[in-house]
Amino acid sequence: MKKHGYLLVALLLITALLATVMAGCGGGKPAETPKSKGPQGTVMIYTSIYPDIIELIKPEMKKQFPDLDVQWFQAGTEKVMAKIAGEIEAKKVQADLIMVADPSYYLTLKDQNLLLKYDSPNRKDIVANKDTEGYWTGVRISNMIIAYNTAKVSEADAPKSFKDLLEPKWNGKIAMPSPLLSGTAYVAAGVLSDKYGWEYFEQLRQNGMKVEEGNSALQNKLVRGEYHAVMILEENILKIGAKGEPVKVVYPADGTIIIPSPIAILNSSKNQEAAKAVLDWFLTKQGQEVIVKGWMHSVRDDVNPPQGAPALKTFAENAAKPDWAKLAKDNETVKETFRSKVLDK
Repeated sequence: MKKHGYLLVALLLITALLATVMAGCGGGKPAETPKSKGPQGTVMIYTSIYPDIIELIKPEMKKQFPDLDVQWFQAGTEKVMAKIAGEIEAKKVQADLIMVADPSYYLTLKDQNLLLKYDSPNRKDIVANKDTEGYWTGVRISNMIIAYNTAKVSEADAPKSFKDLLEPKWNGKIAMPSPLLSGTAYVAAGVLSDKYGWEYFEQLRQNGMKVEEGNSALQNKLVRGEYHAVMILEENILKIGAKGEPVKVVYPADGTIIIPSPIAILNSSKNQEAAKAVLDWFLTKQGQEVIVKGWMHSVRDDVNPPQGAPALKTFAENAAKPDWAKLAKDNETVKETFRSKVLDK
């Protein structure tokens, strides 16, 4: 009886082993591969957003799009525009999305039929500048303001307006970023030349105003006290002010220059569905909260302002009103006039 019992156990073990082998060879139903969620492939973003802010965005975007390879090209607005122009001429545009500072540039791209019309479902929540047909949408708000070094200038003596920078006490102590390299500086040059005429910039030059390549170089020299007051982006000052540097923002009495920088998809994009998904995410409350962590204001009204900044509505009513169509049309004229009246003297 024991012998028969051993045989029975052995047969059962062999049967179980064969069943396992058959399943491994396709005799059973194969395990299903988990389906990917969300867009896949690669999407390329050309942007003028600062590199450290891109590093804030990357992990949040990876959480949202785990199977999407999001790549970035970062440079100042004018360099991004030059890169795109070269790629357009070569008919090898690499960018899927663009996020540069100057809103007027998007009008030019639209006129050249280079943008994809896309009415994102999240556009309804955007209160900032957006194209009525859906070709571009504001994604971040930067503000051109005045800042001063609090170790060199008292609050009482600080300039209260852009016009105040013409006062003799600022001779040789003021600066601004170059409109030839910075998109936001270009907007500022266009707005202020419309408001005060080119005589304003000639007088600034006569008052010893220096011109730096960009806002980052400007902020560093302001911190060191090489300049006492500068025309600069609010986000630069908020960021270094939070680190304890001796700087303070002034929202000019003659109008802060509010720049609602857009996002758009190029119609040459080879991964348009992924580009649409990325654009959608940037316009969500979650996406905008990441923008605000980068010291810029949100284009939605349900997201708080960046740390250390007042709500946009507190200075928006008195803000300058850029003529975006004019800025798009006069791009070369504004730059060349600035060059001749300020840089070449």
